Amino acid sequence: MRLVLFDCDGTLVDSGSVIVSSMQGAFRSEGLPPPPDEEVRAIIGLSLPRAVAVLAARHPEAPVDILVASYKTAYRDQALATTGLEPTFPGTLEALAAISGDSTLLGVVTGKSRRGLDRVLAEHGITDRFAVTVTADDAASKPAPEMVLKALAATGAEARNAVVIGDTVFDIEMARSAGAAAIGVAWGYHPAPDLTSAGAAVIAQSMAELPALVEAVLAGTMT
Repeated sequence: MRLVLFDCDGTLVDSGSVIVSSMQGAFRSEGLPPPPDEEVRAIIGLSLPRAVAVLAARHPEAPVDILVASYKTAYRDQALATTGLEPTFPGTLEALAAISGDSTLLGVVTGKSRRGLDRVLAEHGITDRFAVTVTADDAASKPAPEMVLKALAATGAEARNAVVIGDTVFDIEMARSAGAAAIGVAWGYHPAPDLTSAGAAVIAQSMAELPALVEAVLAGTMT
């Protein structure tokens, strides 16, 4: 059995704008200068408490737990008020259909909360595409390997038959630490050269490329 694990934010869906605006709003609500857009995008993929702690490091007085709660409120308010807040990237549905099969299971490993992931997958009608989903509520934050290890245990797949597809260094490092292969994507939030340096076997330039790249990586013809 083969297992193909997708990151969510920046890989399946384009959530950068809502994450940036929610994080900046949380900081403003506590009277703190909002982190620049590029700093927020750099931490996308980490679990929320860890991401906030990284952004608040220069403000020792910052109440991380309150910032986390403020972020959740800002994010929820936007999600309730706006349809299609986190669109899938072009070709996502087609790529998922092409990659999945009798011997290939799909999964999601994400820094999103369980509630957030379930909402996004349901909104796009792709919940049933995934045999396993592991969120920030279920495992340690990336780049720790726990999300991948839990997905492997849940499906019975072996690490040598698994690949993680993601847009951040955190995704690539997580995959490699768990003994799985990794494919980076060029449409997300970390630069492609950084993904390669972290251990990505290859960088996909579009969703359309992913099915063939998955086959090549899992066949061992691309390392």
